[in-house]
Amino acid sequence: MKKMKNILMGIPIGFVNGFFGSGGGVVAVYVLKKFLEVEDKKAHATALSIILPLSCASLFMYRNSPVNFTVVLYCSIGGALGSIIGAKFLRRIPKFKLQILFGVVMMISGLRMIL
Repeated sequence: MKKMKNILMGIPIGFVNGFFGSGGGVVAVYVLKKFLEVEDKKAHATALSIILPLSCASLFMYRNSPVNFTVVLYCSIGGALGSIIGAKFLRRIPKFKLQILFGVVMMISGLRMIL
C-alpha cells in the first residue's frame, strides 16, 4: 500500500515538472514532507533524486522540440557546481532556517511569475 501511495504522490510532482518545465522539486519537497512524512532535510535531498528521472521523461516527450544542447551543457556544468555548494549548505543549516529560506524563495519565485 505504501508503494502505491508513493506512486500516487509522484503524479502531481511529475505533472508540474512536465507541464512547467520545472517546479517538480518544489512540489516534491512539499509532498514528501506533508503526505509521506519525510523529515525536512531528507525531503530536500530526496526531491533532488526524484527530479533526474522526471526531467529525462519530460525531455523524451519534448524530443521533437528544438533543444539547445550547448546551453544545456554549460548550464549543467554551472548547475552541478551550484548543486555541490547547495548540498554542503543544506547539511549545515538548521531545520527552522531551512523552512524560512525555502518559503522566502518560493514567495519570490511566485511573485516573479505573476509580475
